Amino acid sequence: MTDSTKPNILIVDDKPQNLISLEAILENPDVNIIKADSGNAALSKMLDHDFALVLLDVQMPDMDGFETAELIRGNKRNRHIPIIFVTAISKEKKHIFKGYQSGAVDYIFKPLDPDILKNKVGIFLDLFRQRKMIENRNIQLQKANKTILAQQKSLIEEERLKVMLQMAGAAAHELNQPLMILLANLEMLEFVKNDPQKIFELIPKIQAAGEKISGTVKKIQNVSYDMTTDHDSKTKIIRLDQKINILSIEDSDPSYELFKVCFSKRPSIRLSRAKTIQEAFSRLSRSDFHLILLDYDLPDGTGLDFLNTMKSKNIELPVIAVTGLEDAKIASDLIKAGAFDYLSKKDISKQALLKVVDASLKKFGLRKEMGQAIKKMAEISTKDQLTGLYNRRYMDGALKMELERARRYDTDLCCLMLDLDFFKHVNDTYGHLCGDYVLQEFARDLERTKRQSDYLFRYGGEEFAVLTPQTDLQGGPEIRGKDQAAL
Repeated sequence: MTDSTKPNILIVDDKPQNLISLEAILENPDVNIIKADSGNAALSKMLDHDFALVLLDVQMPDMDGFETAELIRGNKRNRHIPIIFVTAISKEKKHIFKGYQSGAVDYIFKPLDPDILKNKVGIFLDLFRQRKMIENRNIQLQKANKTILAQQKSLIEEERLKVMLQMAGAAAHELNQPLMILLANLEMLEFVKNDPQKIFELIPKIQAAGEKISGTVKKIQNVSYDMTTDHDSKTKIIRLDQKINILSIEDSDPSYELFKVCFSKRPSIRLSRAKTIQEAFSRLSRSDFHLILLDYDLPDGTGLDFLNTMKSKNIELPVIAVTGLEDAKIASDLIKAGAFDYLSKKDISKQALLKVVDASLKKFGLRKEMGQAIKKMAEISTKDQLTGLYNRRYMDGALKMELERARRYDTDLCCLMLDLDFFKHVNDTYGHLCGDYVLQEFARDLERTKRQSDYLFRYGGEEFAVLTPQTDLQGGPEIRGKDQAAL
């Protein structure tokens, strides 16, 4: 029974004394030696084991070493396994060349020199261990990537669920009034069904309520999920009556008039104009825009100049390049510089422009979703989800960094450990929800009273830590003493 944690070496020779000799030379507690007395037996062993190395005799009956090596190499699973020929035949070039053609990586000639054999085998064992180490790391990375992707998907779905709930609330609010009017008037029809004049008076009210419901449904269909409005300090809501503000950077009057015509049947779109790059950045600083239509050839520069300046100012907005220049290189350069899409002016139609605008807004929204998910994942890895303070993992890194800084500049560093007394009694008496509230409030009090340079950590359970750079043992308790007074 071989130890599966150790690398395997296969030695193949038709003479038992040679197998015993090779096994004795290679004996090592960290290696499994597996023997085969023929080519067929070797191929059978290959099916059952993963080998780090094969030592193969050339001269064997029925199937010689060359043929055996070719069959080993012919199996995709075994193609990476190094084969060393161990042989007593002459060192003629034709034999050596044939061996390398068969897949050998080296030759060892009999009579064997034990030191040479062990050194060569040792090299290939080291290579095997390194390969296994890389494979294991790759497996770990793949698992980590799968975990990260799963977390990203979960976070994105969580954000989308919030959006759906926000939309549900908005839709209910928008639909409630016209729906109640519609139902009330339909109910009235039952009472006045024999009075044509009353029926005639109710019909416009029913039509108006129906049109309002239809309009709300259209808003829901066209709503942009990433456009939210602050409701209070903690929540955002989606407004169904959204306006999409588009800035057209265009010095050509006919082109701008064409854009106005294309958007005329979409009342939710508000189109504004800037004729130069300078005017565009002035308008961007004063107003909120959701998308930019960018001409390439402008009085004070090019579309590329605008995109590069936009990047330097950290302005994140979807940009659609719309130009009359028929140049594939310009289009490629604009996309590389950050434009979401490219349209030739000669191809512009209402359908084409609206399609590109909607696609760019959706793409930008998805990109923001991914960014928020990544940001949230970073917070999860460094922050305690209950209190919002840094967690113990982040504390380890921060403590190491501040210790190195204190040593380098010969400054003081103080670390305080805080423990809430009788916390178990709170949990047992009032429940864990109450205990969570106590921890959250304590964390908020620490946040309110800490200095800007201090670090706050939830060490675990009801234990907290405070790291105060450039503070000695006397100063640390004094700072926390002020905190306690505030508490």
